[in-house]
Amino acid sequence: MKAETEKIIQIIKSYDAKFLDLQFTDLLGKLQHVTIMLNKLDESFLESGFPKLDGSSIRGFVEIHESDMVLMPDYTTIALDPFSETKTIRVLCDVYMGYGKGRFSKDPRWIAQKAEKHLEELGIDISYWGPELEFFVFNKARWDVSVPYRGMSYEIDSNEAAWNSGSYPIRFKEGYYPAMPQDTLMDFRNECSLILKESFRIDIDAHHHEVATAGQCEIDMEYDTLTKMADNVQTCKYVVKNVARKHGLTATFMPKPIYKDNASGMHVHSSLWSGGENLFYDPEDKYAELSQIGRYFVGGLIEHSRALAAIVCPTTNSYKRLTPGYEAPVYIAWSKSNRSANIRIPVYQIGNPRSKRVEFRTPDPSCNPYLAFAAILMAGLDGMKKKIDPGEPIDMNIYHLTTEDKRKYGIKQLPNNLLEAVQELECDNEFLRPVFTADLIESIISIEKNMYYELCSMPHPYEFYLYFDV
Repeated sequence: MKAETEKIIQIIKSYDAKFLDLQFTDLLGKLQHVTIMLNKLDESFLESGFPKLDGSSIRGFVEIHESDMVLMPDYTTIALDPFSETKTIRVLCDVYMGYGKGRFSKDPRWIAQKAEKHLEELGIDISYWGPELEFFVFNKARWDVSVPYRGMSYEIDSNEAAWNSGSYPIRFKEGYYPAMPQDTLMDFRNECSLILKESFRIDIDAHHHEVATAGQCEIDMEYDTLTKMADNVQTCKYVVKNVARKHGLTATFMPKPIYKDNASGMHVHSSLWSGGENLFYDPEDKYAELSQIGRYFVGGLIEHSRALAAIVCPTTNSYKRLTPGYEAPVYIAWSKSNRSANIRIPVYQIGNPRSKRVEFRTPDPSCNPYLAFAAILMAGLDGMKKKIDPGEPIDMNIYHLTTEDKRKYGIKQLPNNLLEAVQELECDNEFLRPVFTADLIESIISIEKNMYYELCSMPHPYEFYLYFDV
């Protein structure tokens, strides 16, 4: 038996568990799993993986005539699952085609891994990523779409909600950093943070209540490399949803569940490093200590922001977030400190190379993190390759600029809906091609178009209010 295989077996035995839970991510970003008994574990399994995945039953994977696929566990991600009543080890997996055909071209984790490899091929050692993961925690959320031709409805309930007569309800747009008792979810976030740290070895920078009423939260994980951070995002979602369920609550990463209040985003911070030095840092730059390489990276993000939207804002609901008036980054521009631009250079400190980074504010938490981080990286690298000038920074509140002012400064707007974003991706995807395969891009376009047209074909309850008496 190989030494590495023997080591893995010893690690697994040390947990004294009964089951091994194999988790992987589908194309749309949802975590999937299958569980095996550990008495089935042998050298063959460790080296060859789980050979019983029907890929045709997983969204966006393969057709029925090519459905045999294999899950290959990444044993560096082993953790004891704190939510299983029976002692169970969780491990994240890579997806392979069956019959020795190699990695599956549309496995999101493979795309993230290829992006990191591509970065190394360009002579850059590593990239670091830090998403701000926002979400809502409700007491209850109910909806009825079972008979759509009869009618549809939804209802949200929260002890914090502005529409409830609780002791200290949070008014619309006044949920940022309130202390207890208004913030009823501090212990919830504490529990999530401790589980992430103690069970999954994920360090947390901070957590807090976010701007919206009715239980909007944010958990910020300490930065990590691209694939590992995408793994961490998936793990964080898993933890948040299961802790909510444990307490009779329900958590959602849907971007815009509440009308007339702020939505949930996932601002993504990134930096590139070589030889232990931050390539985005330049102490001689008087504006934001941002290097020329960093500016070119920003230029790539500006150039491809509209196409990126289809990957980082991949749902019809995403574009209910991207509307003026709710602090969402509607406009394509860059600046320091300016949260009305979709690209921000944080300047909390002076002379600290470790903190210099680019913040891309467009993404929301409905995205697939493996695809989102990889696409953001590829856009930035394209800017570096082509030396794309990002133009002058916009240090004004863009929401207050007139149409003429925005035209004068060359400020464009993100797509208004998912179809518009998909059409941008159809026209602008060459920058993704070193990492994203053609079949993957085609699947994204096809799935998102279908989602858009399906929603468009359904009457909306508010349309009855507007048009029933015409």
